[in-house]
Amino acid sequence: MCGLAGIARREPRGVAIETLDRMAAALRHRGPDGAGHYADARVGLAHVRLSIIDVAGGAQPTGNEDGSVLIVYNGEVYNYLELREELLAAGHRFHSRSDTEVLVHAYEQWGTGMLGRLNGQFAFAIYDRRAQTVFLARDRFGVRPLFYAIASGDLIFGSEAKALFASGEVDPAVDPIGLDQVFTFWAARPPQTVFRNVYSLEPGCYAVWRDGELRHARFYELDYPEAKGESPDAIATLDRLLDNSVALRLRSDVPVGGYLSGGLDSSITCALAARKSPFSLRTFSVTFDDPQLDERGFQQLVAQQLQSCHHIQGIGPHDVASVFPEVVRHAETPLVRTAPAPMYLLAKLAREHDIKVVLTGEGSDELFLGYDLFKETALRLFCLRQPDSQLRPRLFDRLYPYLDPRGRRGDFWRRSFLDAGSPHDPLFSHLPRFLLTSRIKDFYSTDLRAALLQTDPLEELRASLPTRFKNWSALNRAAYLEMVTLLSPYLLSAQGDRMSLAHGVEARYPFLDHRVFELASQLPTQSKLRGLKEKAILRRWARDVVPPAVQQRSKQPYRAPDVPAFFTPEPVDYVQETLDEGSIARTGLFEPAAVSGLVRRCRSGVSLGFRESQALVAILSTELWYRQYISAGAPSVDAGVAAMRS
Repeated sequence: MCGLAGIARREPRGVAIETLDRMAAALRHRGPDGAGHYADARVGLAHVRLSIIDVAGGAQPTGNEDGSVLIVYNGEVYNYLELREELLAAGHRFHSRSDTEVLVHAYEQWGTGMLGRLNGQFAFAIYDRRAQTVFLARDRFGVRPLFYAIASGDLIFGSEAKALFASGEVDPAVDPIGLDQVFTFWAARPPQTVFRNVYSLEPGCYAVWRDGELRHARFYELDYPEAKGESPDAIATLDRLLDNSVALRLRSDVPVGGYLSGGLDSSITCALAARKSPFSLRTFSVTFDDPQLDERGFQQLVAQQLQSCHHIQGIGPHDVASVFPEVVRHAETPLVRTAPAPMYLLAKLAREHDIKVVLTGEGSDELFLGYDLFKETALRLFCLRQPDSQLRPRLFDRLYPYLDPRGRRGDFWRRSFLDAGSPHDPLFSHLPRFLLTSRIKDFYSTDLRAALLQTDPLEELRASLPTRFKNWSALNRAAYLEMVTLLSPYLLSAQGDRMSLAHGVEARYPFLDHRVFELASQLPTQSKLRGLKEKAILRRWARDVVPPAVQQRSKQPYRAPDVPAFFTPEPVDYVQETLDEGSIARTGLFEPAAVSGLVRRCRSGVSLGFRESQALVAILSTELWYRQYISAGAPSVDAGVAAMRS
């Protein structure tokens, strides 16, 4: 895994090496093992490397035999060995064993059609010197990021927005629409970002720059061609695909470890990896002081069965607060939860034990209807079919057992689900979440409200839905919305890529092999959600793979301390200073008096509800983000440049 950056000029006026060095230095955490650059009159490319495949020979930028095609690349193409054989048979010649060079020759052989042949997680830029084009691409599910801006006809791009700002050619500024999306969906939806005139290439898309113009196209569409019944060979097919997906993701010239949460998905991933790994698998977990959040018993059970070399990162409230400013800096966006902080510390733990690559269970919940949101959707529809029933709404009391029972009982709580929106609304499944998150907007300043008068993030989402969306079942609509509003822009980004690569650790996701997704999308929804039991087919398959206690346990969502992290007996200095009324007023995004009241309630412990926990984290992270990127301009990278040159 690596970091890439570059500039493509509309006019041939050159790209300074010093500019490329600054951009690379801003990404050095992503690739601490090496750096390289290329520049000519039109295009400059920069790269920082995390060496995983062909450790000795995989430096970038790399090119074809005559240097007419050059690439900088972030990611892994897991089927590169098979593609390499196909390209050798077609007459291509290789000078390395890297998957990077496979991409170069794949472009020569198939052009943009190469993308449909790739099984992997990737973002790359290919400079075709003959055609004077730059070809940008991003993987199907958006595992790896790629940002860009266009300034005076010049294209500036990079793995993170901070690389664009380090160029000196893009200025960091607030985009109110992007912020409003964060406070609706938990993340800005690509191509939108929280920075004005900075865009994110959408998952499953590519773009070609030529003569100052960037043209976009899509190479992969999410689809849900649900079958009427489960195929007799569904379990066997699932077994084959998961086994192969894990095997491909173990391809590495360095040891591969695993994140072990104690849930079904990570346990499956680690169990399959342990079978195929040539060495004793190293597994990594976070544990919490708060017993309501802690899963150490299940983690230890799986680690013992796998006989893995298991490492634990204990997390207390102070640990979250101590790293939160760094978490926000790496995430490059305001956050509504503290959940990325433990993942940041977990990646640090893995790197301290010399692990650069980890497998995780991310993606399974979206594919196999694992989240409580899917149960909630099914239950809301069940109740609305008999709106006068007094018994059906009582089933809501079985949802969310991990929440404070004082807040999830009674008719008012039950009616909140039934009154959240019409089943005819395409966003029906997600309206309770979107509306709850949107309550952060109660704290908006007058100026921010005025800037958003002409925007409606929910209406924009409705307008962006594909035409085939209306033909899918309610649960598959919910699955699609979860993929495009949460998985890619938040879970794989702020909580995934940014936290692991902050420490030079690459996360790999076996459930996000596109073949596994395509199998899951064809299954009848009752094969995945049976009654209120999630991931039914996955549990059936896993009977001989993970311990029974793990296979049978209900889904426990990953959570981390929120308000308690920042209001501990020993005050957290930056929290008080950042949330001071004067500081809030200078930023101008929130109403100082309203924030002051929220802080008083949180400090006293009076308000521990989900709404105000989200608001506190959102406001604090926004203020930190504003200071790090907007007030300070581009983060300083002079020290990083000096280190790269030494």
